[in-house]
Amino acid sequence: MPDLQQFRMTIDGRAAGSETFTVLDPATEQPWAEVPAATQSEVDAAFAAADAAFAGWAADDDARRAALRRAAEKVGVHLDELAGLLVREQGKPYADALGEAQGTVGWIQWFAEVEVPKSEVVTPGEVLQVRFPLGVVAGITPWNYPLIQSAWKFAPALRAGNTVVLKPSPYTPVATLRLGELLAEVLPPGVLNVVSGGDAVGVAMTTHPTTAMVSFTGSTAAGKSVAAAVAPDLKRVTLELGGNDPAILLDDVDVDAIAEPLFWGAFTNNGQVCGVAKRVYVPAALHDRVADALARVAESVAVGAGSEDGVRLGPINNRPQYERVNGLLEDAVAAGATVRSGGKQVGEAGYFLTPTILTDVAAGAAIVEEEQFGPVLPLVAYDDLDAVVAEVNASKFGLGGSVWSADANRALGVGRRLRVGTVYINGHAINHGPHVPFGGARWSGIGVENGLAGLEEYTQRQIIYGNGADL
Repeated sequence: MPDLQQFRMTIDGRAAGSETFTVLDPATEQPWAEVPAATQSEVDAAFAAADAAFAGWAADDDARRAALRRAAEKVGVHLDELAGLLVREQGKPYADALGEAQGTVGWIQWFAEVEVPKSEVVTPGEVLQVRFPLGVVAGITPWNYPLIQSAWKFAPALRAGNTVVLKPSPYTPVATLRLGELLAEVLPPGVLNVVSGGDAVGVAMTTHPTTAMVSFTGSTAAGKSVAAAVAPDLKRVTLELGGNDPAILLDDVDVDAIAEPLFWGAFTNNGQVCGVAKRVYVPAALHDRVADALARVAESVAVGAGSEDGVRLGPINNRPQYERVNGLLEDAVAAGATVRSGGKQVGEAGYFLTPTILTDVAAGAAIVEEEQFGPVLPLVAYDDLDAVVAEVNASKFGLGGSVWSADANRALGVGRRLRVGTVYINGHAINHGPHVPFGGARWSGIGVENGLAGLEEYTQRQIIYGNGADL
């Protein structure tokens, strides 16, 4: 076995870690890094450090803003290094990894600079609303966007005055661990602690007596487990969970014009995004034209290791997800679905699957009813738009949805009928930045992230009745 790169956790501003596990490169299936598997005593130490740092950190908003500015500057100096680590552990192409690292800087900067109201008058001279931080936040992030998802959590949590214990996915811990090392140089000890490990570490964090709030991003099944774990102590929780977003095409769409944006609205990050389009509803009269147009885009996209020039889509991140996506594809084909393009492995190693367009999918097929979270997109022909809207609203998922039409206002009218957290018109998986709240309905989550609304999730609302005091 080649020498493995070594990484450490950050607890109370210092390097930590005794037991270890290895991280695989999804493009080669070979180990390349060794990282800590936090023990219970190390988890306890991280929470003790965060708890000890809380009062001082919460006391001075100006100091918090200055520290976050330093944090953004520190990350900005190490963009290339962090992007390289993302390519190696997550599999995405370098350009996408660099964009994620740059976005991480942008998120930290925005929360450093945004003006947060210190109070709000409810009744002039009589009733005032203020907010105060909760305490120690446990942040648990997924493997699809490990670096920027960490900023989605710690940036608003820290700005609000909380301290944080952060855990990345065991599939993609490296860039986040390195981020913790870098930020330890500019943040007070204990304010941001980064630990790594498997499910047992996540359970220890969610059930820890010091945890005031859990912010979790991941699958719906895992989110239900988190909700159950925090219930006995009534801890605060935000859950950003799975999506099965529909893209609904209306009968006046310009097929050639929408093919490429629709494709990337589904296949960004190899389809490994909770909020990309996971199923496309197409008017029956346009079905074949849309399928052919999407297939042409799919066939033009280079698939390979993220370190290779010209690659647009890398591997699926890990073996379990690779097997799940292939299983859903095989089941659909066995039930009569047609592979219009893709569905092929690339090379002899790595979790590669060429972007796949599916047609003739059977009613009720799992590939339509469930979130595939990978590079397979089913097309569903329809004749009754009202029935499509009813089907979307009957889904357990409600993260987002899009409507596509030559008439944007007509599309908006349909979009307003969707009971989902985000509606896109003539686009999908559009992200306008850290100031826009993001969250889902039903099984797609509880609460929101980003924007002032996301920051407020990390605070307790307090109403003050002055009774003659100067409010």
